[in-house]
Amino acid sequence: MAINSIHEGAAAVSITATRNTRAMIDKARPHFDLAYQTEVMGLSARPLEKRHVSVDLNSGARSLLDFVRCSYLGLDNHPEIAAGAIDAVKDYRCLHWSCARTRLNFALSTTLEEDLADLFGASVIVYSSVLAANMSALPLLASGHLTKEQKPVIVFDRFAHATLAFHKATLGAETAVVTIDHNDVSTLEEICRQNPLAAYICDGVYSMGGAAPLDQLLSLQQKYGLFLYIDDAHGISLFGRQGEGFARSQIRGALGDRTIIAASLGKGFGASGGLLMFGSENHEKLFRQFAIAHAFSASLNVAGLGAALASARLHRRVDLLHRQIALGERIEQFDRLFETPQRGLPLPIRTIRIGDEASAISTARKLIDRGFYTSAIFFPTVPQGEAGLRVCVTASHTQEEIASLCRALIEVLPQGKEP
Repeated sequence: MAINSIHEGAAAVSITATRNTRAMIDKARPHFDLAYQTEVMGLSARPLEKRHVSVDLNSGARSLLDFVRCSYLGLDNHPEIAAGAIDAVKDYRCLHWSCARTRLNFALSTTLEEDLADLFGASVIVYSSVLAANMSALPLLASGHLTKEQKPVIVFDRFAHATLAFHKATLGAETAVVTIDHNDVSTLEEICRQNPLAAYICDGVYSMGGAAPLDQLLSLQQKYGLFLYIDDAHGISLFGRQGEGFARSQIRGALGDRTIIAASLGKGFGASGGLLMFGSENHEKLFRQFAIAHAFSASLNVAGLGAALASARLHRRVDLLHRQIALGERIEQFDRLFETPQRGLPLPIRTIRIGDEASAISTARKLIDRGFYTSAIFFPTVPQGEAGLRVCVTASHTQEEIASLCRALIEVLPQGKEP
């Protein structure tokens, strides 16, 4: 196959063979154990006002200012979304139907899909999670049924989210699967040039910071027919007049039959579940019949459906724009006070590289002691030796809260890691 000749022996391309879960666990487990022992991970909590949470620590309950949750617009605490969930359960007098959606599907699910289709300008199917959406989509893409019976070479970005990368071995049973360096457009173009058809699997906004080069990817699509599968879980709601997301807001007109966008109904959207956006009626029909989480699993539960419908209503109001503007202001403020590799990007995720895993966990614990909860990130979330912290800035954080976090970061960072 032509893929074997591309950058042979170079680090730019790796051909997927088998998984090595045992080796991954052996390397990562000591750091997970340390993170749990020091109460940096696995915390039980209750929401308080805005971004504050009450956390159960060994020393007792404590209020922390949360920079971990991905509700970038602060909608997860919105009373109308909570009320939407409650009202839906009361109306349907149940939470869940234990049958496949191809047999019985909540009418509320159909209503939500139609509402989101109008909101985002694409056909939409909703799922219980983005993981379920990705698990449904990728095998169908590898089969060739989305590309006129021609199986594409599947190309993963090296930083593609774990809910995407997990499926490499399954896809490898259908077609060739390769992984390229992060945002390596030149290697991707070489693969497109040397193979009849390629499909690129990437995030829109990456969970550890940064974004896909959408303009360049769309150019390759136009030139070579590249199929784009974009997981925009962290970009939905933050961009676009109606919160279409990072990816959808950059694609003019219909998505067409060479693009599928996955997104979250949690995170920026503030509800629960996941979705897929299609530009092809044939693709939508295929998914409703054969997607694993549609044909063999149940619908998003009634509370999640009601919450998502309430959020969709909020997305049509000017309040969405106000929250998007507030988020942009908080991101700019953080960047003025603290430098990260993502400085200047209009995205809410900032990562601080520390290097040593134990030092990253210790730093996260020191921040907890000062009243701030951030994510300690380490292998396999990031490569070995690149451990650090992840900070999620939201529209609900106040200016003083952003400033106080930045002061605390400078105080607790290991020597030589100051911005």
